[in-house]
Amino acid sequence: MSNTLDTLWYTRCPVPTGLGIAIQQGWLEEAFRAQGTRLSSLLESSDFAKRESHFSHTVQNSVRHGGNIPAISARARGRDTRVIGLSWADETQLILASPESGITSVRDLKGRRFGLPNWKNVEIDFSRAQAIRGLENALRLEGLEVSDVELVDQDIETHYSDGQAQTVGGTLAWNGRSTSRARANNLELIALLRGEVDAIFLKGASGAQIAQQFGLTTVIDTGIHPDPLVRANNGTPRTLAVDGHLIDNRFDAAVTIAEQVLRAEHWAQSHPSEVRRYLARETNSSEYWVSIAYGEDAHTKLKTGLAEQSIVALQDFTDFLHRWNFIPQSFDVREWIDTRPLEAAQPLALAS
Repeated sequence: MSNTLDTLWYTRCPVPTGLGIAIQQGWLEEAFRAQGTRLSSLLESSDFAKRESHFSHTVQNSVRHGGNIPAISARARGRDTRVIGLSWADETQLILASPESGITSVRDLKGRRFGLPNWKNVEIDFSRAQAIRGLENALRLEGLEVSDVELVDQDIETHYSDGQAQTVGGTLAWNGRSTSRARANNLELIALLRGEVDAIFLKGASGAQIAQQFGLTTVIDTGIHPDPLVRANNGTPRTLAVDGHLIDNRFDAAVTIAEQVLRAEHWAQSHPSEVRRYLARETNSSEYWVSIAYGEDAHTKLKTGLAEQSIVALQDFTDFLHRWNFIPQSFDVREWIDTRPLEAAQPLALAS
């Protein structure tokens, strides 16, 4: 095509994604190098505005594969983005209580103190949103509502994008203000350990590890509930999204992204040991906790498509975010989805 794409900006969350595997394998970089395009990581940029695009989707010619809350938020605020794929890898979603609280069941949460992160200076507080979602889904299974518990905010004055990330041995880690960042990310846990709240929500490999390390009581894991809408949260489904400028001006680049994600996921199906190692790097955890949080069959769950279950769950979750005032308006997620890159990529990925 006549218009050259000098740089493709990429970012992914520290969770299982096909994009993460494609990046670690070097396939995404290789494919774009052949097109004369350089790959750059948003989270590793020295520019705060670029790092912030991981959450706000403001940088042109960018792709993001990860939790859906920032992507939904950006779309609800009028930014031109397109979802070109959805992946669904179930993970642990834990309501955890201190043993001293005596809480052992969801019904025991009634009238008790629930700790919530409250990031004061961010556009979208995804950690608070996913915690309320997990809490609400758990309570409704027992005929209760969030209003039946006491919400205790843990105010956080720093910003998600404070501190530049860097890749060390394949693991994306934050440098700079590491101590303050780590503390900010764990304020509700600190409050639980101090006895200031009775229960909290944690998820994924880190959540499973924290529950074991501190001897916390698992009240419920909504991540294993048979109803997909109960499991639907920030990570289920995950969005593979690009900006509108990229898809309108370099459609071939969007196809290449989808192709390499599908290629990585196809490879993953027959390489369970390697995938566990890659996911341990992605999540900054160990292979053991990856298996606990995502299952021994985690390699089989790396499948990006546009399944009806994923679309329905994404709509349900979008409506939830609006109902709780995390986003200014809801919208039809089907109008957000562009099926063309994935359709074009599927035969190419199978042939590679």
